[in-house]
Amino acid sequence: MQPKQCIAIIDSIKAYAKQNPTEAQVYEDWFQAVVNLRDALPQDNRFDAYKYSGELRSVCAAMMGKMKTGEDVAKVYDIIGRTYLFEAKDVFDSYCIYLEWNRAPEKKFYQPRRKVLRTVANALQDLADDRLDLLAISMPPGCGKTALAIFYLTWLAGRTPDEPMLTGSHSNSFVRGVYDECLRIFDKDGEYLWNDVFPDVTVSNTNAKDCRIDLGKRKRFETLEFTSIGTGNAGLYRASTLLYCDDLVSGIEVALSKPRLDKLWETYTTDLRQRKIGNKCKELHIATRWSVHDVIGRLEQNYGDSDRNRFIVMPAMNEKDESNFDYDYGVGYSTETLRKQREVMDEMSWKALYMNQPVEREGLLFPADELRYFNGVLPDGEPDRKLMVMDIAWGGGDFTACPIAYVYGDAVFIPDLVFNNGDKTVTRPEVVGKIIQHKINVVRGEANNGGDEYCDVVDSQLRQQGYHCSVRSQRAPSGQSKLSRIIQYAPDIKRFYFLDEKQQSKEYKAFMEQVTMFTQLGKVPHDDAPDSLAQLADELYNGICKIEPVKRPF
Repeated sequence: MQPKQCIAIIDSIKAYAKQNPTEAQVYEDWFQAVVNLRDALPQDNRFDAYKYSGELRSVCAAMMGKMKTGEDVAKVYDIIGRTYLFEAKDVFDSYCIYLEWNRAPEKKFYQPRRKVLRTVANALQDLADDRLDLLAISMPPGCGKTALAIFYLTWLAGRTPDEPMLTGSHSNSFVRGVYDECLRIFDKDGEYLWNDVFPDVTVSNTNAKDCRIDLGKRKRFETLEFTSIGTGNAGLYRASTLLYCDDLVSGIEVALSKPRLDKLWETYTTDLRQRKIGNKCKELHIATRWSVHDVIGRLEQNYGDSDRNRFIVMPAMNEKDESNFDYDYGVGYSTETLRKQREVMDEMSWKALYMNQPVEREGLLFPADELRYFNGVLPDGEPDRKLMVMDIAWGGGDFTACPIAYVYGDAVFIPDLVFNNGDKTVTRPEVVGKIIQHKINVVRGEANNGGDEYCDVVDSQLRQQGYHCSVRSQRAPSGQSKLSRIIQYAPDIKRFYFLDEKQQSKEYKAFMEQVTMFTQLGKVPHDDAPDSLAQLADELYNGICKIEPVKRPF
């Protein structure tokens, strides 16, 4: 039967199901038609059939409560499970769901966490489907990243049992734990349904001492191999499907030592990475982001600009200071739990472990304890100048950063600012409002990348509201990088007075976090806040000429 004929049959069954929605047999016929479609399609096009099985699954789920008898309910529920099994060899998300199909809902790993982990599962799918070469995942501890990776290992092992995969970590106990959990999933008498998904693949050998599992035919390099980094792997291990590295940094002691991180990078590049063979071996890295010099940090510096490599960072708390991992059945972190955890941790460990923000004093240009602060009360009298500088962004993750400066003699206070990653329709009204609120005299924006147009619109909107001030755009100096400009003005920025933490708004806190975490030694995801301060310093100290009376020379 041709695919077009199969699709025509599916469409006719769907039409019948609309007229007879409580007839359980129609969903069985629908499922069989989808199976026939997949069998009629070329192997590379099999995913075209899965959109039909997904549609069937959604309809069945909606009809569960409308069936006339308990027997019909059971039939429809069984069809839902079979659609997941139908897709499981090719679709990782479906595999994760079907693998635990018979477990009690509160005992399952994946489904209670799926609303968050689906993003990671989709990225792992891209890695398997050759849309990525390297995937790095950073999430808080206890959120399921390693357990999901174990599911991934067992899925790949069933798909390619005759190709070796290598898992490496800093700890022997960790790799032994992964080894044991993989065996639990493979167990025919266990609670997982791996053998339903891969009925023709069996475990042919295990080696608990060396942590090796072989599937399919016996071979020199086993399907799943596990080792701790730096134990001497030459000739013992190979990876042709996947090299999986999990927490190569053992803890904060290593993270605080640049020489030890250098040694770890050398060991990774000359040990684990050298075990890759062939041209199709992918890399998966999961780790706490302790340092910009850790393995993921250096990989991102070297390969982060390629769309073949993806770096996923999922912090514990979102921008509303609420948990990103409040899973069903209480298996994640509530907002209250995370806030209490933050209270008892030092800032560096919290940001690295839970927020996945590598923090280190080495290379920080603006450590928080080296900046000046004030309690929100400005000096008496009118300031000599009030100005705003605009570092303009157009959304897409970058921030429009606009610090406001009150100048009293040599003292510069930053009582307010705009710091927003929305597009121009969001940021411009806020900028205009702040200018009027503070009665700003001078506004300067960077003209590059359309900034001049942004300034013109701000000026026009101010005039429409009857407010007049100097709004101008200025191009950044050619030949000077952002980093050079920020470093040049770092001493001046450190003399500014910033609001103390108790007085800071949500935007102000986010702005200061970006400033205090800016490092000159590694690639940082955002530099908008420190760059806006550098532009402010340039405007303050180079933007105007100083006029002094002098004695006439004649």
